[in-house]
Amino acid sequence: MTDMSTLAPLGITRIDSLHYYVHDLARSRRFYTEMLDFAEVARSTDEMESSGRQRSALFRAGDCAILCSAPIGEGGRAWRYLRKHPDGVGAIVFEVEDIERCFRLLEERGGTPIDEIQRHEDDGGTFATFSITTPFGDTTFRFLERRGYRAFAPGIVPIAVPDPGAGGSAGSSAGNALGFRAFDHVTSNFQTMKPTLLWLEHVMGFERYWEIEFHTSDVAEQEGKGSGLRSAVMWEPRSGVKFANNEPYRPYFKQSQINVFVEDHRGDGVQHAALSVGDIVAAVRALRARGVSFMPTPAAYYDMLPERLARLGVGAIDEPIATLRELGILVDGARDKSYLLQIFLEESADLYGDPAAGPFFFEIIQRKGDPGFGAGNFRALFESIERQQEKG
Repeated sequence: MTDMSTLAPLGITRIDSLHYYVHDLARSRRFYTEMLDFAEVARSTDEMESSGRQRSALFRAGDCAILCSAPIGEGGRAWRYLRKHPDGVGAIVFEVEDIERCFRLLEERGGTPIDEIQRHEDDGGTFATFSITTPFGDTTFRFLERRGYRAFAPGIVPIAVPDPGAGGSAGSSAGNALGFRAFDHVTSNFQTMKPTLLWLEHVMGFERYWEIEFHTSDVAEQEGKGSGLRSAVMWEPRSGVKFANNEPYRPYFKQSQINVFVEDHRGDGVQHAALSVGDIVAAVRALRARGVSFMPTPAAYYDMLPERLARLGVGAIDEPIATLRELGILVDGARDKSYLLQIFLEESADLYGDPAAGPFFFEIIQRKGDPGFGAGNFRALFESIERQQEKG
């Protein structure tokens, strides 16, 4: 048995990128560049497309990099994933300090490598990577070490003149017009999450960070209705990388939106990724002007907000509640007067009006000193998802 008191860190520095498999690459290009103001900065080479049987485009805003790949014919990884699932996150990519050490530690702890370390060179330096299987359904974890390597990855090369998003600057490495900064956390849904929590602890070396369980309805008063969940957040303290994990909670397991996600996704997997911003009010106002749709928040949430913030010990906040109500932004906090603001885009299937786009969505978050996950907002989010599912 692994001695958790002496478990060495893997040397993760950050979430480098998400690898997202999609049916329609042109649709994804329009979404990221025109709606989210990401810049398209790289594309797959002809050689990579021929060998991998998929076409890819890399979109970036700040430190948020999302590689979208669509199948070309049959046989490639994107085709195999999409044969089973709707659009979804097929790989989460971590940057590490020392690839050989990371590989050795994972193998010693019972991790399951898919391949040996693959090494590549260009005129700038070296690139090394390997992947492992995970309990996150068909989502793999990929680890990489770049040392002066110029391209994003082998076979994914910069385009001659990067396509800027609306209002973004071509090739900008500082971010985009909406101010996206980095991946704050990744949230995944499971029919049972305990194996994942143990795997994150004993293989990845993560620690328990936060947990909650609740039911969205008073089951005594509304017999047969409601969405229950248990959630546990695991994190890697050195890097600050956080993974939130959800499972359905009785008594209405099958009706739980967590279970509905698993059924719609056709297996466990990544539900959403949170993108951090420096000014959420400006970002959401701009996104709404671009036609981006968000999960709705009931008016009662804002009617009760001043009392709830006082009860939490947050006190006064910088943003007018009328503005938050107008934009649908949620607020939560802690007793040390710190707080966070967050909002959730509609699921991709609803955004595109296509079930094949899947139940994945993005969260936008701004932290004002609060490192937590907002228990009150957690409930508001799940009630909002429940209303969306009832509409569908």
